Amino acid sequence: MNTARVSFFRFQVGWWRLQNSPMKNNDSSFFAEPIDHEKEARDKIITVVCRLFLWITDAPTLADRGLRASVVLYCVRPDLIDGITLEEIGDQAGYTRQLVHQLVRRFRRHSGFES
Repeated sequence: MNTARVSFFRFQVGWWRLQNSPMKNNDSSFFAEPIDHEKEARDKIITVVCRLFLWITDAPTLADRGLRASVVLYCVRPDLIDGITLEEIGDQAGYTRQLVHQLVRRFRRHSGFES
């Protein structure tokens, strides 16, 4: 056995043990800083609204975007559209009730919104 290799290996291991761990030298105040709950809430709301707008504008035509906006209102705040039914939404937009119902299912699946 080559004794030079063994002593070199022992030197390397000992050298690594003498190094300071980066976790021990962390001067970050991440856990010491107070949490701003209002800022966190605003950030979450902005994320939700952006995803909502992206889903609405993902439709190819302006009429389809209006239909999607109506579907969102139907799911989230039906009182804002006077509680009209999916059939009435479809009639006004020129679509069948089944197609509008399918769009409602897609919106609920995309957003995770359960009624």
